[in-house]
Amino acid sequence: MTGAVSAGWVLPVDGPPIENGHVAWEEGRIVEVGPGRAERHYEGAVILPGIVNAHSHLEYAVYAGFGDGLPFSSWIGMHVSRKSLLDFDDMRAIATDGAHECLRSGITTVGDCSFSGAAAIACAELGLRGTIYLEVFGETDAPIAEHFEPMRERVADSLSDEVRLGISPHAPYTCTIDLYRACAEQGLPVATHLAESDDETEFLRTGHGGWESFAELLVPPPGTTGIRALAEAGLLDSNMIAAHCVKADEEEIALLAEHDVAVAHCPRSNGILGCGVAPLAALREAGIRVCIATDSPASTPSFDMFDEMRAAIFASGRPSRRSAAPVRWGSTTTSVRSSPESRRI
Repeated sequence: MTGAVSAGWVLPVDGPPIENGHVAWEEGRIVEVGPGRAERHYEGAVILPGIVNAHSHLEYAVYAGFGDGLPFSSWIGMHVSRKSLLDFDDMRAIATDGAHECLRSGITTVGDCSFSGAAAIACAELGLRGTIYLEVFGETDAPIAEHFEPMRERVADSLSDEVRLGISPHAPYTCTIDLYRACAEQGLPVATHLAESDDETEFLRTGHGGWESFAELLVPPPGTTGIRALAEAGLLDSNMIAAHCVKADEEEIALLAEHDVAVAHCPRSNGILGCGVAPLAALREAGIRVCIATDSPASTPSFDMFDEMRAAIFASGRPSRRSAAPVRWGSTTTSVRSSPESRRI
Protein backbone atom coordinates (compact mmCIF):
# COMPACT_ATOMS: atom_id res chain seq x y z
CA MET A 1 0.00 0.00 0.00
CA THR A 2 1.32 3.43 -0.92
CA GLY A 3 0.11 6.88 0.01
CA ALA A 4 0.97 10.40 1.10
CA VAL A 5 -0.43 13.02 3.40
CA SER A 6 0.46 16.67 3.99
CA ALA A 7 -0.29 19.38 6.52
CA GLY A 8 0.52 22.96 7.45
CA TRP A 9 3.54 21.67 9.37
CA VAL A 10 5.54 18.45 9.51
CA LEU A 11 7.79 17.81 12.51
CA PRO A 12 10.28 15.07 11.49
CA VAL A 13 12.50 13.09 13.85
CA ASP A 14 15.79 14.09 12.27
CA GLY A 15 15.42 17.68 11.10
CA PRO A 16 13.78 21.07 11.61
CA PRO A 17 10.03 21.68 11.20
CA ILE A 18 8.81 21.79 7.60
CA GLU A 19 6.10 24.28 6.66
CA ASN A 20 3.53 22.88 4.21
CA GLY A 21 5.24 19.50 4.31
CA HIS A 22 4.26 15.98 3.32
CA VAL A 23 4.95 12.39 4.37
CA ALA A 24 4.85 9.54 1.84
CA TRP A 25 4.95 5.80 2.50
CA GLU A 26 5.15 2.48 0.67
CA GLU A 27 4.26 -0.92 2.11
CA GLY A 28 3.95 0.49 5.61
CA ARG A 29 7.32 2.30 5.63
CA ILE A 30 7.95 6.01 5.31
CA VAL A 31 9.97 6.71 2.16
CA GLU A 32 9.89 10.51 1.99
CA VAL A 33 9.46 13.50 4.30
CA GLY A 34 9.78 16.96 2.77
CA PRO A 35 8.11 20.14 1.54
CA GLY A 36 5.15 20.00 -0.77
CA ARG A 37 1.42 19.37 -0.72
CA ALA A 38 -0.13 15.93 -1.16
CA GLU A 39 -3.59 15.24 -2.56
CA ARG A 40 -4.70 14.43 1.00
CA HIS A 41 -3.93 17.66 2.86
CA TYR A 42 -4.83 18.90 6.36
CA GLU A 43 -4.63 22.66 6.62
CA GLY A 44 -3.90 24.04 10.08
CA ALA A 45 -2.71 20.64 11.30
CA VAL A 46 0.65 19.19 12.29
CA ILE A 47 2.09 15.79 11.36
CA LEU A 48 4.56 14.49 13.89
CA PRO A 49 6.17 11.13 14.70
CA GLY A 50 4.34 8.64 16.85
CA ILE A 51 5.18 9.12 20.53
CA VAL A 52 6.95 6.51 22.65
CA ASN A 53 5.51 6.10 26.18
CA ALA A 54 8.49 4.53 27.93
CA HIS A 55 6.71 3.36 31.09
CA SER A 56 3.02 2.49 31.28
CA HIS A 57 0.60 0.04 32.90
CA LEU A 58 -2.24 -0.42 30.39
CA GLU A 59 -4.04 -2.81 32.75
CA TYR A 60 -4.71 0.07 35.17
CA ALA A 61 -6.35 2.35 32.59
CA VAL A 62 -9.60 2.80 34.54
CA TYR A 63 -8.01 3.34 37.97
CA ALA A 64 -7.84 7.14 37.79
CA GLY A 65 -9.13 8.94 40.87
CA PHE A 66 -8.96 6.02 43.29
CA GLY A 67 -6.66 6.91 46.15
CA ASP A 68 -5.87 10.45 45.02
CA GLY A 69 -4.34 12.42 47.86
CA LEU A 70 -3.30 9.36 49.87
CA PRO A 71 0.33 9.01 50.93
CA PHE A 72 2.36 6.61 48.81
CA SER A 73 2.19 3.73 51.30
CA SER A 74 -1.62 3.91 51.64
CA TRP A 75 -1.99 4.26 47.90
CA ILE A 76 -0.05 1.03 47.34
CA GLY A 77 -2.35 -0.85 49.74
CA MET A 78 -5.46 0.40 47.94
CA HIS A 79 -3.95 -0.47 44.58
CA VAL A 80 -3.14 -4.05 45.61
CA SER A 81 -6.59 -4.69 47.10
CA ARG A 82 -8.37 -3.25 44.07
CA LYS A 83 -6.32 -5.33 41.64
CA SER A 84 -7.08 -8.54 43.54
CA LEU A 85 -10.78 -8.20 42.66
CA LEU A 86 -10.18 -8.50 38.89
CA ASP A 87 -9.83 -11.62 36.76
CA PHE A 88 -7.90 -11.94 33.50
CA ASP A 89 -10.86 -11.01 31.29
CA ASP A 90 -11.30 -7.83 33.31
CA MET A 91 -7.63 -6.97 32.90
CA ARG A 92 -7.77 -7.64 29.18
CA ALA A 93 -10.76 -5.33 28.77
CA ILE A 94 -9.04 -2.60 30.81
CA ALA A 95 -5.78 -3.00 28.87
CA THR A 96 -7.71 -2.64 25.62
CA ASP A 97 -9.21 0.61 26.89
CA GLY A 98 -5.72 1.77 27.86
CA ALA A 99 -4.33 0.95 24.43
CA HIS A 100 -7.12 2.96 22.81
CA GLU A 101 -6.33 5.92 25.06
CA CYS A 102 -2.64 5.76 24.16
CA LEU A 103 -3.42 5.75 20.45
CA ARG A 104 -5.76 8.73 20.88
CA SER A 105 -2.87 10.61 22.49
CA GLY A 106 -0.55 9.96 19.56
CA ILE A 107 1.33 7.20 21.37
CA THR A 108 2.27 4.42 18.97
CA THR A 109 4.80 2.51 21.13
CA VAL A 110 4.77 1.63 24.83
CA GLY A 111 7.10 0.10 27.36
CA ASP A 112 4.40 -1.53 29.45
CA CYS A 113 4.81 -3.30 32.79
CA SER A 114 2.08 -5.94 32.75
CA PHE A 115 0.78 -7.77 35.82
CA SER A 116 -1.16 -10.39 33.86
CA GLY A 117 0.11 -10.24 30.29
CA ALA A 118 -3.18 -8.79 29.06
CA ALA A 119 -1.36 -5.73 27.72
CA ALA A 120 0.42 -7.86 25.09
CA ILE A 121 -2.90 -9.13 23.74
CA ALA A 122 -4.41 -5.63 23.71
CA CYS A 123 -1.42 -4.16 21.88
CA ALA A 124 -1.40 -6.92 19.27
CA GLU A 125 -5.12 -6.56 18.59
CA LEU A 126 -5.04 -2.77 18.24
CA GLY A 127 -1.70 -2.29 16.48
CA LEU A 128 0.00 -0.52 19.39
CA ARG A 129 3.70 -1.42 19.27
CA GLY A 130 5.73 -1.99 22.38
CA THR A 131 7.79 -4.04 24.78
CA ILE A 132 5.58 -5.80 27.32
CA TYR A 133 7.50 -6.42 30.53
CA LEU A 134 5.79 -9.24 32.42
CA GLU A 135 5.94 -8.45 36.14
CA VAL A 136 7.27 -10.76 38.84
CA PHE A 137 7.37 -10.37 42.62
CA GLY A 138 8.95 -12.51 45.34
CA GLU A 139 11.79 -13.53 47.65
CA THR A 140 13.25 -16.38 45.54
CA ASP A 141 13.57 -17.18 41.86
CA ALA A 142 10.44 -19.38 42.02
CA PRO A 143 8.18 -16.73 40.38
CA ILE A 144 10.02 -17.29 37.09
CA ALA A 145 8.60 -20.80 36.78
CA GLU A 146 5.39 -20.20 38.73
CA HIS A 147 4.30 -16.85 37.30
CA PHE A 148 6.47 -15.58 34.43
CA GLU A 149 6.54 -18.74 32.30
CA PRO A 150 2.73 -19.29 32.41
CA MET A 151 2.20 -15.64 31.46
CA ARG A 152 4.74 -15.98 28.66
CA GLU A 153 2.87 -18.98 27.30
CA ARG A 154 -0.46 -17.17 27.62
CA VAL A 155 0.67 -14.26 25.43
CA ALA A 156 2.91 -16.18 23.02
CA ASP A 157 0.52 -15.81 20.08
CA SER A 158 0.48 -12.02 20.55
CA LEU A 159 4.26 -11.58 20.31
CA SER A 160 5.93 -10.37 17.11
CA ASP A 161 8.48 -7.86 15.88
CA GLU A 162 5.93 -5.20 16.83
CA VAL A 163 5.02 -6.54 20.28
CA ARG A 164 8.06 -8.00 21.96
CA LEU A 165 8.57 -9.59 25.35
CA GLY A 166 10.37 -8.17 28.37
CA ILE A 167 10.49 -8.95 32.08
CA SER A 168 9.91 -6.69 35.07
CA PRO A 169 11.20 -7.47 38.54
CA HIS A 170 8.83 -4.95 40.06
CA ALA A 171 11.01 -3.10 42.58
CA PRO A 172 13.71 -3.73 45.22
CA TYR A 173 11.04 -3.80 47.94
CA THR A 174 9.00 -6.53 46.21
CA CYS A 175 11.85 -8.53 44.62
CA THR A 176 15.06 -9.86 46.13
CA ILE A 177 18.42 -9.69 44.41
CA ASP A 178 18.04 -13.42 43.68
CA LEU A 179 14.88 -12.72 41.71
CA TYR A 180 16.46 -9.76 39.91
CA ARG A 181 19.33 -12.06 38.91
CA ALA A 182 16.92 -14.74 37.65
CA CYS A 183 15.15 -12.08 35.57
CA ALA A 184 18.44 -10.89 34.06
CA GLU A 185 19.27 -14.48 33.11
CA GLN A 186 16.22 -14.61 30.82
CA GLY A 187 18.10 -12.45 28.32
CA LEU A 188 15.12 -10.13 27.85
CA PRO A 189 14.74 -6.35 28.18
CA VAL A 190 14.26 -5.48 31.87
CA ALA A 191 12.09 -2.76 33.44
CA THR A 192 11.90 -1.93 37.13
CA HIS A 193 10.93 0.83 39.57
CA LEU A 194 13.78 2.48 41.47
CA ALA A 195 14.23 5.27 44.03
CA GLU A 196 10.63 6.46 43.84
CA SER A 197 10.02 7.80 47.36
CA ASP A 198 11.59 8.68 50.70
CA ASP A 199 9.62 5.89 52.41
CA GLU A 200 11.06 3.39 49.95
CA THR A 201 14.59 4.58 50.66
CA GLU A 202 14.08 4.42 54.43
CA PHE A 203 12.56 0.94 54.31
CA LEU A 204 15.26 -0.50 52.07
CA ARG A 205 18.00 0.93 54.29
CA THR A 206 16.59 0.27 57.76
CA GLY A 207 13.34 -1.72 57.54
CA HIS A 208 11.57 1.14 59.32
CA GLY A 209 9.56 4.21 58.36
CA GLY A 210 6.20 4.58 56.67
CA TRP A 211 6.28 1.10 55.14
CA GLU A 212 7.10 -0.84 58.29
CA SER A 213 3.40 -1.42 59.03
CA PHE A 214 2.95 -3.59 55.92
CA ALA A 215 6.44 -5.11 55.77
CA GLU A 216 4.89 -8.59 55.54
CA LEU A 217 3.86 -7.75 51.97
CA LEU A 218 7.43 -6.80 51.03
CA VAL A 219 10.74 -8.63 50.76
CA PRO A 220 13.38 -8.28 53.51
CA PRO A 221 15.20 -4.95 53.04
CA PRO A 222 18.75 -5.25 51.66
CA GLY A 223 20.18 -2.63 54.03
CA THR A 224 20.92 -0.20 51.23
CA THR A 225 19.05 1.51 48.40
CA GLY A 226 17.82 -0.41 45.39
CA ILE A 227 20.26 1.23 42.98
CA ARG A 228 23.24 0.46 45.22
CA ALA A 229 22.08 -3.11 45.87
CA LEU A 230 21.69 -3.83 42.16
CA ALA A 231 25.04 -2.21 41.37
CA GLU A 232 26.81 -4.29 44.03
CA ALA A 233 25.24 -7.44 42.54
CA GLY A 234 26.33 -6.51 39.01
CA LEU A 235 22.74 -6.24 37.83
CA LEU A 236 22.70 -2.73 36.37
CA ASP A 237 23.23 -2.64 32.60
CA SER A 238 22.09 -1.08 29.34
CA ASN A 239 19.31 -3.67 29.00
CA MET A 240 17.44 -2.07 31.93
CA ILE A 241 15.05 0.85 32.10
CA ALA A 242 14.32 2.26 35.57
CA ALA A 243 11.12 4.18 36.23
CA HIS A 244 11.09 7.29 38.46
CA CYS A 245 14.55 7.60 40.16
CA VAL A 246 13.13 10.60 42.03
CA LYS A 247 15.34 10.05 45.08
CA ALA A 248 18.53 9.03 43.29
CA ASP A 249 21.47 10.86 44.88
CA GLU A 250 24.68 11.96 43.19
CA GLU A 251 26.41 8.61 43.72
CA GLU A 252 23.40 6.65 42.47
CA ILE A 253 23.10 8.85 39.37
CA ALA A 254 26.77 8.10 38.66
CA LEU A 255 26.07 4.37 39.00
CA LEU A 256 23.15 4.56 36.57
CA ALA A 257 25.31 6.47 34.11
CA GLU A 258 28.28 4.11 34.49
CA HIS A 259 26.11 1.11 33.64
CA ASP A 260 24.06 2.90 30.94
CA VAL A 261 20.69 2.31 32.65
CA ALA A 262 17.90 4.29 30.99
CA VAL A 263 15.46 6.26 33.15
CA ALA A 264 11.74 6.76 32.51
CA HIS A 265 10.73 10.18 33.84
CA CYS A 266 7.11 10.26 35.11
CA PRO A 267 6.53 13.79 36.45
CA ARG A 268 2.77 13.65 37.02
CA SER A 269 2.91 10.37 38.94
CA ASN A 270 5.83 11.64 41.01
CA GLY A 271 3.90 14.76 41.91
CA ILE A 272 0.48 13.23 42.57
CA LEU A 273 1.91 10.58 44.89
CA GLY A 274 3.91 13.19 46.75
CA CYS A 275 7.24 11.61 45.81
CA GLY A 276 8.84 14.86 44.68
CA VAL A 277 10.61 16.07 41.56
CA ALA A 278 13.15 13.84 39.84
CA PRO A 279 16.68 15.30 39.43
CA LEU A 280 16.15 15.58 35.70
CA ALA A 281 18.97 18.03 35.00
CA ALA A 282 21.48 15.93 36.93
CA LEU A 283 20.36 12.74 35.15
CA ARG A 284 20.79 14.33 31.75
CA GLU A 285 24.10 16.00 32.63
CA ALA A 286 25.40 12.56 33.65
CA GLY A 287 24.67 11.32 30.13
CA ILE A 288 21.82 9.03 31.16
CA ARG A 289 19.26 8.14 28.50
CA VAL A 290 16.16 9.85 29.91
CA CYS A 291 12.77 9.29 28.31
CA ILE A 292 9.34 10.54 29.30
CA ALA A 293 6.45 8.36 30.39
CA THR A 294 2.95 8.60 31.82
CA ASP A 295 3.08 5.66 34.26
CA SER A 296 -0.54 4.51 34.80
CA PRO A 297 -3.86 6.16 35.64
CA ALA A 298 -3.56 4.48 39.04
CA SER A 299 -1.21 7.36 39.87
CA THR A 300 -1.69 9.70 36.90
CA PRO A 301 -4.92 11.13 35.44
CA SER A 302 -4.42 9.70 31.95
CA PHE A 303 -2.16 8.34 29.24
CA ASP A 304 -2.06 11.82 27.68
CA MET A 305 1.57 12.37 26.72
CA PHE A 306 1.03 16.04 25.92
CA ASP A 307 -0.12 16.66 29.49
CA GLU A 308 2.93 14.68 30.66
CA MET A 309 5.29 16.84 28.62
CA ARG A 310 3.71 20.00 30.01
CA ALA A 311 4.14 18.66 33.52
CA ALA A 312 7.79 17.88 32.83
CA ILE A 313 8.35 21.50 31.82
CA PHE A 314 6.42 22.93 34.78
CA ALA A 315 8.19 20.71 37.31
CA SER A 316 11.73 21.07 36.04
CA GLY A 317 11.77 24.67 34.85
CA ARG A 318 12.61 25.92 31.39
CA PRO A 319 16.25 26.68 30.50
CA SER A 320 16.97 30.19 29.29
CA ARG A 321 17.24 30.73 25.55
CA ARG A 322 20.86 31.71 25.95
CA SER A 323 21.89 28.53 27.75
CA ALA A 324 19.51 25.99 26.30
CA ALA A 325 20.93 23.40 23.91
CA PRO A 326 18.99 22.77 20.70
CA VAL A 327 16.37 20.06 21.10
CA ARG A 328 15.47 17.67 18.29
CA TRP A 329 12.06 16.12 17.99
CA GLY A 330 12.27 12.46 18.91
CA SER A 331 15.78 12.78 20.36
CA THR A 332 14.89 10.58 23.34
CA THR A 333 12.81 8.01 21.45
CA THR A 334 15.72 5.87 20.36
CA SER A 335 13.48 3.07 19.12
CA VAL A 336 12.47 5.22 16.12
CA ARG A 337 15.12 4.90 13.42
CA SER A 338 15.97 8.04 11.49
CA SER A 339 16.75 6.59 8.05
CA PRO A 340 13.78 7.03 5.69
CA GLU A 341 13.82 3.43 4.50
CA SER A 342 13.45 2.06 8.02
CA ARG A 343 10.91 4.41 9.56
CA ARG A 344 7.46 2.98 10.16
CA ILE A 345 4.14 4.79 9.80
